[in-house]
Amino acid sequence: MRHITSHCGTASLLTASFFAGYFTDKYVPKRANATTAEIPTTVVPTSYLSTESPSAVAIDHTKKGPSRVSEIMRYGYPGFDNLRTFEDYVLSYDRRNRIAHWVIEHLSSDRLVYNSFVDRSKCHFHEDPSIHPYFKSTNDDYKGSGYDRGHLAAAGNHRLSQIAIDQTFLLSNMAPQIGKGFNRNKWNELEKHVRKLVRKHKSVYVCTGPLFLPKLEADGSLYIKYKVIGRNNIAVPTHFFKVILVEIMDGKFEIEAYILPNAVIPDATPLTSFMVPLDSIERSAGFLIFDQLPKNALKKINGKSSSVLR
Repeated sequence: MRHITSHCGTASLLTASFFAGYFTDKYVPKRANATTAEIPTTVVPTSYLSTESPSAVAIDHTKKGPSRVSEIMRYGYPGFDNLRTFEDYVLSYDRRNRIAHWVIEHLSSDRLVYNSFVDRSKCHFHEDPSIHPYFKSTNDDYKGSGYDRGHLAAAGNHRLSQIAIDQTFLLSNMAPQIGKGFNRNKWNELEKHVRKLVRKHKSVYVCTGPLFLPKLEADGSLYIKYKVIGRNNIAVPTHFFKVILVEIMDGKFEIEAYILPNAVIPDATPLTSFMVPLDSIERSAGFLIFDQLPKNALKKINGKSSSVLR
């Protein structure tokens, strides 16, 4: 049985073409009757990372932590491979590629409230000490690579406590992203779009991750090719996905599903041009997303009635 390791910091713990015609044109309805899987007991955290002690930044860590996992994962686990739980997000780690399979967050307007004790400038990129040295990424892997350490769970989503924002800087939450023109621009725009939805609606769930999609080559065949960086051969995704599950009212939901290429994207390109059918992400990633959501609760997908897409 795989165990979930609970983190609250990184300092002390138990040591093709663009889409290549690849996507289907029709949304496949979600599975509503799947049985919720039992998850191993989460280890209660004993310490947290910050450049200052928790008391110095006025964090009451006794009120937060693993108790949020059941809420974050309410609508299903995409998988159970190398799970890691944090104060405000859960991820599944891909040891072979040295990046996450997926990251899930549950966001609400009250958790986006600015905390004057939270200081992003105190955050630093850190290795995840829970991951065996054979399989982890390091800052040296990114140094001189030409790629940003791109957040999957965005730091801007987790400003309620210094602990929560610190944890988004773990390298297990990073993947190599083109900097100018993508991570600092269009990807950042998508992250801001998520926060706008959170401020407008009651509750938002977000699943984010990398993709490695095929590209049509000159010989007429499709190939999946990707670069690796650093001594540890960190895989550089060809694309990234983000699936946003928005609770528009009690028990009523809408989904927005996006795939963006890990490339320079013109600022004028609208985010809506990257919307795709949800099943195209699931087929490419190899797992189901939010599959515990009752299908009769889903009202719209990418702005269209879900009944039209079934």
